[in-house]
Amino acid sequence: MTDATTPAAEPAIVVSDLHVSYRTTMERRPTLRKAIVRLGRHERTVRTVDALKGLSFEVPRGSVLGVIGRNGAGKSTLMRTMAGILPPTKGRVEVVGRTSTLLSLGVGFNKDLSGRENIVLGALAAGLTRAEIDERYDDIAAFADIGEFIDMPIRSYSAGMTSRLAFSVAVHQNPDILLIDEALSTGDAAFKERANAKMKEMVAQASTMVLISHALASVRTLCDECIWLDHGELVMHGPPDDVIRAYVHKLKVTESAVVMEDL
Repeated sequence: MTDATTPAAEPAIVVSDLHVSYRTTMERRPTLRKAIVRLGRHERTVRTVDALKGLSFEVPRGSVLGVIGRNGAGKSTLMRTMAGILPPTKGRVEVVGRTSTLLSLGVGFNKDLSGRENIVLGALAAGLTRAEIDERYDDIAAFADIGEFIDMPIRSYSAGMTSRLAFSVAVHQNPDILLIDEALSTGDAAFKERANAKMKEMVAQASTMVLISHALASVRTLCDECIWLDHGELVMHGPPDDVIRAYVHKLKVTESAVVMEDL
């Protein structure tokens, strides 16, 4: 917390009155008769989904923001908008610095290529030179710790192995801003501990992070601030302890070990 003698850190991310809407042909449980009639007429029901509704907040440089909320709350939409994948319908997102994104398990990997080849492709896509890739390759492979599987196709990997490799590629790009969407949920305990230590090291070097996670214990441990989303709206923004306590109370569950890791 800053005081009168400590200037606030400049924002790395500024979200201002952010709205994101999209159209979808999905609908809830159409009847068999309606489905057959629409199929015969080549008709589809189009709905507009308001995924985010007027979000405004800032993420100070060198801080870690946790994002929590139930499935469908708009968390992943927010992350994709900050990553520049989804355009705002209204409002703006300003991101200052080089960004590395872990949106979900193995997104961006070519499953027919080996781990070694995917490391090179991912790093090139992030803007690293071949010299930088060669310099960091051993560290990436060692951190992922997948052994001989590094030369096997990604499609042969377990979920945990894919998670380790994706995380290792992302953090060794030395980004200014790291966006993580549930990327650690499949890692084993040893990897999660190693990943947490790496993230703390990056924050100490003034990197900025946004972490979406259902593992509330991890959000409480790693994050400086937390926001709670519900149906696309920002319900609460504040210290992780306060936001998590209010969120758990709203869901009418206890803060058990199972809840704090899997909610």
